[in-house]
Parts: sequence; C-alpha cells; structure tokens
Amino acid sequence: QVQLVESGGGLVQAGGSLRLSCAASGRTFTNDVLGWFRQAPGKEREFVAAIKWSGGSIYYSDSVKGRFTISRDNAKNTVYLQMNSLKPEDTAVYYCAADGGKFYFYSSYLKDPVQYIYWGQGTQVTVSS
Repeated sequence: QVQLVESGGGLVQAGGSLRLSCAASGRTFTNDVLGWFRQAPGKEREFVAAIKWSGGSIYYSDSVKGRFTISRDNAKNTVYLQMNSLKPEDTAVYYCAADGGKFYFYSSYLKDPVQYIYWGQGTQVTVSS
C-alpha cells in the first residue's frame, strides 16, 4: 500500500520557520517526481516545489523561491520542505505528492496537480501577522 504521510505543520509568527516532512512508503520512488502543493480555503491547489528522486533536480514556484528549500533523504525515504521567512499568505494546507514515474521534469508538467497520482493527507500551516 503506497503511503505519503506529511508532518511538521503548525502555527508560526510571520518571519519564522517550519520544516515539513513527507514519509514515503509502499513502492520504489526511484523514477518519481515528489512535489509539494498547498491549498488555502476558497483557492485552487497551488504548486510549491518539486524534486526528482533520482539525481535531485529541483524546481520552485516564484512565490517561494529564495525562502523555501526542498530536499530528500534517500536512506529514510523522506522528502522535506524547509520554510523560512514565512508570510501570512503562506497559510494553507500543505500536501506531498508523487507522480508515479513518468520521466518528465519541465515546469508546466511539475505545476499540474493532475500529473500526480499519490497524495498525502495534508498538514496545516498557519502564519500569524
């Protein structure tokens, strides 16, 4: 059974930091893209960042570039999202997702949530002003 389990969300002051974790299990993710998305109430699901499991290629949305860092720990089958300089507009439920291994890594593909077939349950991030 494939599972993606997010953790690390919470309440933080503007300017503060959080680190989200995504523990992946149930299959090999060698050929997969692992992505982070977020969704605020009444808004569309928004792409945040993606990493290719093999080789570690990375892509960020413009809204988080320079503030967030995506990384992976192969030994732990875990993907991280380090979030620094948080803003109130970062408030959302954050989801981890995997594309199942389709061998693409270009921006319009990575940003499209329909391309991802495995999803975690989400973790709430709230940034107060």
